[in-house]
Amino acid sequence: MEKITDKIAALPKDATYFSLEFFPPKTQTGSSNLQARLERMSRALRPLFVAVTWGAGGSTSAKSLELAEICQRQLGITTCLHLTCTNMSRRLIDEALEEAKALGVRNILALRGDPPREEEYRIDGEDESQEEDSNGGFTWAIDLVRYIRRIHGNYFCIGVATYPEGHADESYPTEQDPKHDLPYLIDKTKAGADFIMTQLFYDEGAYVKFEKMLREHESGVFKDIPILPGLMPIQSYQILKRTTKLSHAKLPPELLERLEPVKGDDEAVKMVGVDVISEIVEDIKKIKSPGPRGFHFFTLNLEKAVGFILERCHLIPPHSPEIEGLDLLAIDNSISNGVTKSISTVNHTTNLNSHRRVSSSTTSHNYLTTDNLHTPNHTSAIDDSPPSRATDLAISHGVGSLGREATWDDYPNGRFGDARSPAFNPPTSYSTSLPLSPFQARILWGTPTTLNDITTLFRRHLSGSLPVLPWSDSSGLSPETALITPQLTRLIDQRTWWTIASQPAADGVPSSDPILGWGPPGGFVFQKAFVELFLPASDWHNILRPHLESASVRGEVSWYAGDCDGAYESSDGADAVNAVTWGAFAGKEIVTATIVEEVSFRAWVEEAFGLWVEWGRCYGGEGEGRKKAREFLKWLRGEVWLVNVICHGYREGDRLWDVLMEA
Repeated sequence: MEKITDKIAALPKDATYFSLEFFPPKTQTGSSNLQARLERMSRALRPLFVAVTWGAGGSTSAKSLELAEICQRQLGITTCLHLTCTNMSRRLIDEALEEAKALGVRNILALRGDPPREEEYRIDGEDESQEEDSNGGFTWAIDLVRYIRRIHGNYFCIGVATYPEGHADESYPTEQDPKHDLPYLIDKTKAGADFIMTQLFYDEGAYVKFEKMLREHESGVFKDIPILPGLMPIQSYQILKRTTKLSHAKLPPELLERLEPVKGDDEAVKMVGVDVISEIVEDIKKIKSPGPRGFHFFTLNLEKAVGFILERCHLIPPHSPEIEGLDLLAIDNSISNGVTKSISTVNHTTNLNSHRRVSSSTTSHNYLTTDNLHTPNHTSAIDDSPPSRATDLAISHGVGSLGREATWDDYPNGRFGDARSPAFNPPTSYSTSLPLSPFQARILWGTPTTLNDITTLFRRHLSGSLPVLPWSDSSGLSPETALITPQLTRLIDQRTWWTIASQPAADGVPSSDPILGWGPPGGFVFQKAFVELFLPASDWHNILRPHLESASVRGEVSWYAGDCDGAYESSDGADAVNAVTWGAFAGKEIVTATIVEEVSFRAWVEEAFGLWVEWGRCYGGEGEGRKKAREFLKWLRGEVWLVNVICHGYREGDRLWDVLMEA
């Protein structure tokens, strides 16, 4: 039940320390796997504290508190709970703080969350009173800091967040300058903040200037306060580009130059990223600090890269002589006494939200849950004791068969990733569910009131004239889409089936191919064509599903389908896993980079139909046009199914599209 500031104060003045951030997984298996990962990381890495994220609007409140309980009570790790204060019930804020006290959590990172929603954002039936609505008393993070201090006094150690490169409220900022934010940070600190944690950055020079500005500020409020720079290990080139775009963190040209030659090989990108973050850490260490120097790492629930960085930078606190001079490469596969289950795993691809390029050197055939661990033979002396810290660290680095289990999901899993991974569908920002604000959405998408209006939006997006839809991010279409644009256009124009994700077939494309290639040079890439689309329920039940189940087609395809009410149908059993992207590389096992399976699809169905609701919310308030659009989108949400169709004939490039048009 320690406060972070008390733990920092107990360190030698010239010491270093670090913290790790985790988010609550979206599936139960992911949660079980994260607990095993947390146990190992806490033993091997020994962070000063861990932080647990809180979904905007309280969307993950129960899971966040559950994860905080695991960290604080079960594992005994000092825990900092994130807490946002806008767009949710004020009662939930009070309950979260009381629950934190009950769990022994004494550290809160006070955040605003999403910008307070306009009154017009409310939809019919949402008449929450001003007393219940947190927006009635909370507009900025400072309001939450003051509230916690007023209600709970000094019980909690309170942290606040800041942007070393300046904060941007909208998705397309015209100017970012930390000097603009400085008055607000001063006020938050004076209101009762005990430490400051920054948003992620890769521009080391910008951070150095930022910290200098704070330490030397004439107010004196930042003279001695702990400031933790926020660092995110680079997991892949695409994830780096997407994350920095959403967070508005700048990518220095020299960093991009280092990544450009290897951007198609995630393992090489990861190693460059380890170098880059380690260099940033070492340079920041050289800055004079009024107390111990701390660093905060956004882990995305992964362990390999952050473990390498911490070891290289000598941030892991000493514990026993065994860790000194440890040669991880000397630890062979004999450290494993576990049993693994062979499957094909890791990431799923969508052209609208691509997270799939997984390292070709990752052995992605093992996954770990707390239910399938081998029970040791207790006649063995080594089995009677917990793993040594050296062994834990080696496992976190991927050494041995247990190391492969620990790092099987070593890359962020996007919307269609493996739902068994703790890293499945990670939060990438504190933004709203939609990729745009309500105002921007109305400007970009107009006020749709007919099926033709919706079809026009999808057609424009496919043509490239509309940069974003509710189900896509702002990075636009994947280059792969250009290879199948005519086929997708026919589905929209001739069937009125609205596609939101797809990929073309590929049969042994060189890994160096500028569009489909990935992994190290000299390899070959294979893909099954698939498409995911919204279509009318009547078309699904009366046209497409009967055709897919016909004798002439059913052996060639697999499909998954769901609606807004939770109905689910599939051609495959619950345990089926469809590999749709894989690669062959010299000296390595076959690498499965993209899968489609039931658990992740069902999780995405819930999110995808939730985005129809969020879209409709953009048309709240008065006005006949807005009301008509809101009612139309609400009706349409209940009239369509989301369907994913996979064609197994990857050597027949057009077969999927022929099957769909034949229906």
